[in-house]
Amino acid sequence: MNTVVVPNLPAPSLDADKLARLTWELESLTAAQLYWIAAWSAAQAEQVQRGGVATPAPAGQPASRLTIVYGSQTGNAKRIAEQLASRGEAAGLPVRLLRADAYPQRELAQERHLLLVISTQGDGEPPDDARGLFEFISGKRAPKLPALQFAVLGLGDSSYPQFCTIGRQLDARLAELGGSRLASFGEADVEIEAVAAPWVEQALEQARERLRQAGAPARATPLHVVPSRSAWSREQPFAATVLANQRIVARDSARDVRHVELSLEGSGLHYQPGDALGVWPHNPSALVEQWLEALQLDGAQPVTHQQRALPLRQWLGREREITRLHRGFISALATAGGHDELARLLQPEQSAQFAAVLADEQPIDLLRRYPATWQPETLLATLRPLAPRLYSIASSTKAVGEEVHLTVAVVDYQAHGSTHWGAASSLLAATDEDSKLPVFIESNERFRLPADGSRDIIMIGPGTGVAPFRAFLQERRESGATGRNWLFFGNRHFASDFLYQVEWQQALQDGSLHRLDLAFSRDAEHKTYVQDRLHEHGAELHAWLKNGAHLYVCGDAKHMARDVHAALVDVIVAHGNQSPDEANAWLGELLQQGRYARDVY
Repeated sequence: MNTVVVPNLPAPSLDADKLARLTWELESLTAAQLYWIAAWSAAQAEQVQRGGVATPAPAGQPASRLTIVYGSQTGNAKRIAEQLASRGEAAGLPVRLLRADAYPQRELAQERHLLLVISTQGDGEPPDDARGLFEFISGKRAPKLPALQFAVLGLGDSSYPQFCTIGRQLDARLAELGGSRLASFGEADVEIEAVAAPWVEQALEQARERLRQAGAPARATPLHVVPSRSAWSREQPFAATVLANQRIVARDSARDVRHVELSLEGSGLHYQPGDALGVWPHNPSALVEQWLEALQLDGAQPVTHQQRALPLRQWLGREREITRLHRGFISALATAGGHDELARLLQPEQSAQFAAVLADEQPIDLLRRYPATWQPETLLATLRPLAPRLYSIASSTKAVGEEVHLTVAVVDYQAHGSTHWGAASSLLAATDEDSKLPVFIESNERFRLPADGSRDIIMIGPGTGVAPFRAFLQERRESGATGRNWLFFGNRHFASDFLYQVEWQQALQDGSLHRLDLAFSRDAEHKTYVQDRLHEHGAELHAWLKNGAHLYVCGDAKHMARDVHAALVDVIVAHGNQSPDEANAWLGELLQQGRYARDVY
């Protein structure tokens, strides 16, 4: 995780805006690149002091370098791209690594060797940091690229209908513009490494050969990324002690929402407001028993898979994903049981029905409805590995020290005649104080407070989407930020679902929260949501934005985030004298500048 630390030094010619822009650009660079810039800047400063003129940093010739660009919403694409860059540098290749929004689009016409790692979000959307580049490449202004050699790795989740569609579209578009592929399009599901590892090998081998043919100089000493100060990571999580686990909705609420506090003492883990905490879950034991009953398999039977032998019950409980449907499982179930109806669901013309099944069903529902005979080894090969769950952090270390707080909506409901659970949320709900949970920090560079504490911020977070804004408010209060803070919060009922009500009221009283607008959708005959409040207060909202406020949205990507974005467009049209296209373009500019940030899932 790269953290840009601004030294406390006098900088009379560097105003807040310049400092914010500089910090924004630096966040997309690796440690090796930051050290190079530091050395280059020092040399330039010395030259200026001697009466010379600072010279631009050499970008390198396009034909003799490998450019790696990533677009990432949750950090996976960034992680793979950084691994790819490190492997390339270790092989002696001249590599530059850029986040998609830091890539100079004008350079695409001259680019010669490009590797693109990009995720697909929600219902077939690019990650926020890649929206501009995606639109540019997809649009009419994209240049012809007859000299480009490229490869695209798409990341996605086949639990969603539009699996890897952004990567697929970019791969097809770059070829349409005249580029030639260094490697075939890579399509990685949640089990990213299974696809990413061979793709990286092939792409790097081809890039190495093409760069050698182009006469690129090999580096004798590759750059090395400085390791993080903490030894704990996604692959080696820290066992955090549970300090508190408190229900923060009323007993009669239809949902169970928990405030969970964990200790990071002694871990060396650090986070910033806007980051996420990864939690490695295990599946509810009751659900495992339901699977064994439906499959008529013996949970104590040892099963060997990927050179590991474990009892089937342990495979299902600790190692495999059994709460989320995905295309591969549905296809395998249709084949195993000869279910033509299920197979037809996977046809392109059935996309709406397929999406409805993914949204409404869990695998256990289909196992019961479409019986089949499974061999344990075949079953495990069909199921995806159990993946960590990411939760927006609801605290600031400036306020809580070596702790991390979460706001967790527990997935526990009745459907299709039985109880349905979520893997991580059920684990968190049942965790007692002093228990241990395996966790890690997932950096979210694009969801950061403004570097200039005098800037106003607008936070839109219905439901558990309010979590990072609790962290924002703590950080702004403790750091003495002078900018105003405006929160839009929504949920079902005021009396039972007003998360952190006492804290928000106290913040209004002490002046750390300047405005709070609420929307409780089930308290009146006419449902009211946060986007309705945006319309109601459009004039003032637009004035804040025009005066430089930063805007943040957190929560559901499928419905809320889209509705909020549409409401923002309406507000800009109504109060900014702009057309819908102009309003959308302005919001796009705010996204590029980091003044409009979204943490949606």
